[in-house]
Amino acid sequence: MITLGYGTNGFADHRLEDCLALLADLGYGGVALTLDHMHLDPHAPDLARRTGDVARLLDRHGLAVVVETGARYVLDPRRKHEPTLVSDAGRERRVELLATAVRVAVDLGAPAVHLWSGVLPAGTSPATGWDRLVAGTAEVLMLADDAGVDLAFEPEPGMLVEKVADVVRLRDALGNPDRLRLTIDVGHLTCVEDAPGPDVVRAAGALVAHVQVDDMLPGVHEHLELGAGEVDLPGVLAALDEVGYDGLASIELPRHSHAAARLATTSMTALRDAATTAGVPVRPASAGRHEVHDEVGVTG
Repeated sequence: MITLGYGTNGFADHRLEDCLALLADLGYGGVALTLDHMHLDPHAPDLARRTGDVARLLDRHGLAVVVETGARYVLDPRRKHEPTLVSDAGRERRVELLATAVRVAVDLGAPAVHLWSGVLPAGTSPATGWDRLVAGTAEVLMLADDAGVDLAFEPEPGMLVEKVADVVRLRDALGNPDRLRLTIDVGHLTCVEDAPGPDVVRAAGALVAHVQVDDMLPGVHEHLELGAGEVDLPGVLAALDEVGYDGLASIELPRHSHAAARLATTSMTALRDAATTAGVPVRPASAGRHEVHDEVGVTG
């Protein structure tokens, strides 16, 4: 059963406590929490205490959580998303961030950490990029496996790992580890995949560990509010139900923080309407919270 959620990167102008309260009031059952300066900064002092505060907020509002790592400038104030797992330099800083995200996920009781590959640098061969990607992912995977947390790898248009088939290739290169799974952004299915979105979901099956929801047009990587693009949302939700997906489906509108309160409201209506059309049950908001681990402080 799907839990409806919202990504905190679409609430960059709100305090996290206000964001969570608003989403709970609207009936959301979870959040995709991006580690970034405005909500839970992975580099600010006393991360363990601050993570504990967030865990208690999530528990108070009955919200499930997945940890996301796509903040634009959390590692470099000048270069968007850099360094990545495929960068020419600084890849160890991305690995360190992902390791921190795994520890935060443990403290929050989150089942998964979202990540992506990064854009291949100019002049770097795809083969070199894949070597870097496999090596960096393997490092994080060891930590995730020990922690009991899934790595939910997102294919991102324009990045080295762009399609679901690329995630399958990465899994093959690493020996098909159980903890390396898939984030599906339903807009990306329309943007870059060759097959219809619902068919891609059915083929991925049990690999799906996290879902981001937005609308999009074919060939255009621009996150749109629901109803403004060509995504077959009822079809995708039906396919997720068919494959037994049991996690968050979180609205992903990272460039719409200026209208967050309005879009959280309209998106909930659109999500519920799509689920009704698809005949897919959604988890009641009060049942959305994953159990918080008893001991907080792993991030220290």
